[in-house]
Amino acid sequence: MTGRCWTELNRPLRAVPVLTRALDRYSDDNARDKSLYLSWLAQAYLTAGEVEEAARHVSRAATLAYGVASQRPAQRLTPLITYLRPHAGIGAIRELLDRAGV
Repeated sequence: MTGRCWTELNRPLRAVPVLTRALDRYSDDNARDKSLYLSWLAQAYLTAGEVEEAARHVSRAATLAYGVASQRPAQRLTPLITYLRPHAGIGAIRELLDRAGV
């Protein structure tokens, strides 16, 4: 929760380490929750201008969220993917956009 708050306050330098530590303890078996926290990590990287890292975490979150009964991960990831579109010339982002069908 602390990392989410720092992300929402546009403080990525504080959010990234907190979220990274928390995510290291989350099992992929908690796909919904892990994908949501990965979305906040991606958002923090976007705020910091690190679009490739953001794309990497959006991609991982989308993989985990696939098939999850909750719509919330998709709702969090859609605007992040939209934000990444102008950076489609970067390989990692192009791959993400291709996978997302955008």
